[in-house]
Amino acid sequence: MTPLLSVKNISKFYDLGPEKITALKDVTLEIQKGEFVSIVGKSGSGKSTLMHILGLLDSPSSGEIILNGKNSKGMKEKELARTRNNEIGFVFQAFNLLQRTSALDNVLLPLKYSSVPKREWKDKAMKMIKLLGLEDRMNNKSNELSGGQKQRVAIARALINDPSIILADEPTGNLDSKTGEEIIKIFENLHEEGKTVLIVTHNPEIADLADRKIVIKDGEVVSQ
Repeated sequence: MTPLLSVKNISKFYDLGPEKITALKDVTLEIQKGEFVSIVGKSGSGKSTLMHILGLLDSPSSGEIILNGKNSKGMKEKELARTRNNEIGFVFQAFNLLQRTSALDNVLLPLKYSSVPKREWKDKAMKMIKLLGLEDRMNNKSNELSGGQKQRVAIARALINDPSIILADEPTGNLDSKTGEEIIKIFENLHEEGKTVLIVTHNPEIADLADRKIVIKDGEVVSQ
């Protein structure tokens, strides 16, 4: 089976004056379509750097990334942006919503950079809002929402373009434990519906819920 996401010999270095810092070292892994995978590691292990590279938000110093049959190596910024928008749904710890914009407008934002006709934007966004149980909050600005509601908006936004893979970076990090459990349940349900989900976490309990756990330490994959 051809993997949905293939990472081959990825390394990431940062030059700090005369010193070279290694964030990732020779990482190779594959994610199959429909998998629920967690990447776990302590703070500073390189897991968030890996997530940014997997999501094409950052470029590796060496190695290659193949997503849905497309090799990112040599892609121009416009093509990378289009691939991110169409293929990847992002969910971040800090939500990354537009603060003075309604929940509905936050959700439909990715549609502005897609090929979906403008006349369909509102209906698609409302469908996602309802799917995440936010009908009564869709006109509220994001700074009027609770942390759990903000993360639901972020998940709806991540799903709006029907991405090939959902990447979630510490999605419960800013939430209380009960709300965090509710958010993780949403990801489990999405996986049961056939979505490919990749979660970065430092929480071993969350990591253990996945089909497969990738452990990263000092920039290297030590088990998967």
